[in-house]
Amino acid sequence: MRFSRRSHAEPEKHSDNLPSRALLWLIASFGLLLTPQTDRLPVWLILVCIVLAGWRWLAQQGRVRLPGRLLRTGIMLALIAVYLVQVRGSFTVDTAASFFVLTVGLKWLETRTARDFYVLFYILVYLATVNFLFHQEIHWALVNVGAIALLLIGLQVLNAPELPGGIKAGWRRLGVMLLKVLPIVVLLFVFFPRMEPLWSVPLVSGQARSGISDTMRPGDISSLAQSSERAFRVTFGGPMPEHRDRYWRGLILDTLDKGTWRQSGYEPYRRPGRVNVDGGVGELQPREYDVLMEPTDQRWAFALENSLAVSDNVVKEEDDLFRFRRPADSAVRYRLALGDSAGQVSQSLKANEARRYLQLPASGNPRARALAEELRQSSDDMGVVRTLLNRFREQPYFYTLRPPRMPNDGIDSLLFDEMRGFCAHYAGAATFVLRSAGIPARVVVGYQGGESGAGNEYLVIRQYDAHAWVEAWIEGRGWIRIDPTAAIAPSRIESGLREAVAEEGSFLENSWASAQRYGNVTAIRWVSQQLDRINYQWQRWVVGYQGQSQLDLMSRLPGGFGMKELGYLTAGIVGVGLLVAGLISALQIRRGARRDPYGRVLAAWYQLCDRAGVPVRSGETPTALASRLAGAEPGVADSARLFARMVNSHYYKAPSRAGEGAQNSDDELKRLRRLLSTMKRQLRRAGKQQPGTSGFNAHSGKHSD
Repeated sequence: MRFSRRSHAEPEKHSDNLPSRALLWLIASFGLLLTPQTDRLPVWLILVCIVLAGWRWLAQQGRVRLPGRLLRTGIMLALIAVYLVQVRGSFTVDTAASFFVLTVGLKWLETRTARDFYVLFYILVYLATVNFLFHQEIHWALVNVGAIALLLIGLQVLNAPELPGGIKAGWRRLGVMLLKVLPIVVLLFVFFPRMEPLWSVPLVSGQARSGISDTMRPGDISSLAQSSERAFRVTFGGPMPEHRDRYWRGLILDTLDKGTWRQSGYEPYRRPGRVNVDGGVGELQPREYDVLMEPTDQRWAFALENSLAVSDNVVKEEDDLFRFRRPADSAVRYRLALGDSAGQVSQSLKANEARRYLQLPASGNPRARALAEELRQSSDDMGVVRTLLNRFREQPYFYTLRPPRMPNDGIDSLLFDEMRGFCAHYAGAATFVLRSAGIPARVVVGYQGGESGAGNEYLVIRQYDAHAWVEAWIEGRGWIRIDPTAAIAPSRIESGLREAVAEEGSFLENSWASAQRYGNVTAIRWVSQQLDRINYQWQRWVVGYQGQSQLDLMSRLPGGFGMKELGYLTAGIVGVGLLVAGLISALQIRRGARRDPYGRVLAAWYQLCDRAGVPVRSGETPTALASRLAGAEPGVADSARLFARMVNSHYYKAPSRAGEGAQNSDDELKRLRRLLSTMKRQLRRAGKQQPGTSGFNAHSGKHSD
């Protein structure tokens, strides 16, 4: 049985009312946890959460009253009805997470007592884990950790309001706890057999994301070029290809319908499954490259020409395209290798494929059709291609992010009137002319280029690198790449979009807050690259650390490690950790007992009572024990009751004024020891303890009869 000194502030902890300071920390944590979800939550839901949490705080200040049961029920039903109208029957992980946020907001209206604090505490901890479904970047992880820290500070305020030092001391205690558990957490993270993480569950949200789509209208890609969001990053096992060779193929558009290019096929329905976000398979070989792609909610993967799949989370399909087995609604890492196309003999194009790549509307753009007939009369297929590219190169065509609006027969308007456009305009027009000349052709959509990351360790491909070009079928050569943009604006292919539109000044003109807009400023570029490097390594080695990545790391240890050995190692680490923690706790308890002379005197009294045939009972107070001892041995009644009163006075009395505490404590300790010696003599005279027994002296400190 142990006692600790408490102040008069303790009754507040057991009060039914929730302390204001604890509630404030709870609300602050809730606000921080909402921040990562503001990009997907509807505005009305965010406002509702703010209003409900604010209502609770105003009620704590006594300015308003919390609603009664009937009003709470009405508010709940009304908000659920609004939610159901908003989701329109679309129940996914995304909508379920939104509903969970709504229920957390409603919980504020019934948070009144300490018990409610604990319930909301654990709910908010779970909300932090839900955030990882949608954002795994390092800065959002730090936001979640900060929110959990606020919750723990609030927990300290609720359970130990008498702890000294205020907020600063609370943060210090949290830091000490973190340092104690961090080594164990790191060891378990590295060695514990990896399971599929929370964020690998299929979201199937249908949420719109920035990126290329399976249709292309003339202005689509020029709008995408105003976004600096990352599309993917690439690490090469060997040297990086030149900028002009970085054509990242994504999908093929082969059907023209009312001015829109689209895929002729369709994506078959696939049952939702888990995302295999880990495509790492050991160290990169010289011709291999790793791609870490941002979520797209699409199945297509991006790859250089003549690539081969190395990891098993991508599949190569026809037309040299790569696909995931299910939509990539989480960041995904996959590995490819550059193949050797030298010496490959192209087969003839099948009849159904020729019809597919020659399809055109029955009418429209007569001048472009006439141009195709003119080119065909004087040249073979390859000659038509060269003449068309020379036309783009020699005549005053301009590459611009501010293309004019094209009327009906937009291809005619582009080729003969406006002569100003973006890559999508020129790729679509070139494909139309080639098909009109009887040459099978198709539009390829993907990305071109990419800028080096920090230290030239990897490439960063952003949305403004989105690009469209043409592939034409030439008998005997197969599909060849034709890029009108390379003829009109070579700097776009050689150096990137920034250089291509530098004179026009339209690069990211609508994204004033983007660091890439100011990439010509050395300091801004350096800071941006360093932050991106940190996030990239976080994505690769923390978020993506699972399965194969863990086994690859373990295989580098002496002797090699499989899953079986990994399990044994983990069990050993856990066992050793528990043993060390137990030893540390035991040493701390023993050290604490040595530092507490009152505790030693009290322990000696318990031993004395036990020898007198009155053993202490679990949870028994000193007063109750003294009464039982007095009943069994009336000769020690007065000494025992006085001893118990002094013990109670020491542990429960109000703190003394400064300067008096140390002297009073020493005097009390001396009196307790004298009383203990008196009871020992009285029991000895009564025959309850043999003369010369030294058990008391061994525990109570120095004193004599």
